[in-house]
Amino acid sequence: MSGRTWNSAVRHYAPAAERNRGPILEVLRRLVPDGARVLEVASGTGQHAAFFAAGLPATRWQPSEGDPSALASIAAWAESEGASNVCAPVVVDAASPDWPVGVFDVVYCSNLIHIAPWACTLGLLRGAQRHLSPGGLLVLYGPFRVDGRHTSESNVAFDRGLRAQDPRWGVRDLREVEEIAAERELSFREKVAMPANNLVVVFERGGDGAA
Repeated sequence: MSGRTWNSAVRHYAPAAERNRGPILEVLRRLVPDGARVLEVASGTGQHAAFFAAGLPATRWQPSEGDPSALASIAAWAESEGASNVCAPVVVDAASPDWPVGVFDVVYCSNLIHIAPWACTLGLLRGAQRHLSPGGLLVLYGPFRVDGRHTSESNVAFDRGLRAQDPRWGVRDLREVEEIAAERELSFREKVAMPANNLVVVFERGGDGAA
């Protein structure tokens, strides 16, 4: 990266990204092999991209965001953290049938599908099928219902608040996500309990290449 000094005002800040980044990185260190090409969908502020890429220096991290106005913050975080293995961020709409990216070993997405319409979840799974190499992993982080039930009372209230903001939003049921993923050659591999009643959910891409 260049020696340019970034104005901290360019770097947007999300407290939740700061709180959860350590526990998520510990899981990623187990899942993501050296040399992996990682696509992050919905990079948001860019805090995760910078931190995870620095913590996984043998990977190549491609951040992306559906909102073009977020790209400057993502790039600024990467440069400020000295994460030289972060690629320039690109615009990717998770719900779109056309992602302007190549093939990756891992697709990572945090805190998206519960604050977006269900069509976004469907698009994310379609995109993972298209852009993951065989054996590649889709790694999701966030709250889920398990076996039709919320995992905590706080998630009940959180879900209610989300649906009040937009009836198309809400904490998704993991079984429903698994069923749609299976149709996209994405086999459920594991779930990992995380702080604040969240989960890391991992799917593995089967088949013989992009669809």
